[in-house]
Amino acid sequence: SMTTALLLIAHGSRNPEANEDLAHVARELRRRDLYPIIEIAYLEIAQPTIPEGGRRCVEAGARRVILVPYFLSPGVHARDDLQAHRDQLAAAHAEAEFLVAEPLGRHPLLIEIVLERARQASRG
Repeated sequence: SMTTALLLIAHGSRNPEANEDLAHVARELRRRDLYPIIEIAYLEIAQPTIPEGGRRCVEAGARRVILVPYFLSPGVHARDDLQAHRDQLAAAHAEAEFLVAEPLGRHPLLIEIVLERARQASRG
């Protein structure tokens, strides 16, 4: 079977706590042991960069890398940037396939998360 990696991508912030959210998600996903390789990267400002994250995945043995945007709404700019990064990674690493997943955006479970956060607030 093809070794598949997840490359989780957040926007990147000057705020270390914001960047740490992505590392937390990666740790939780690794605990589930569904993908053998899980790396993180940031679109801008923070390290590692997307080219670096993609390279780490391939060096770890990935033959398919799924770029997963950890964004609510990426906007046209980010969507185009991610597609450009995908194309550049594919050109740089011919031995691997690179795919871009949808952003979190309108996923139905996000509605449940909003309601849960509201319930938590009203419980104090």
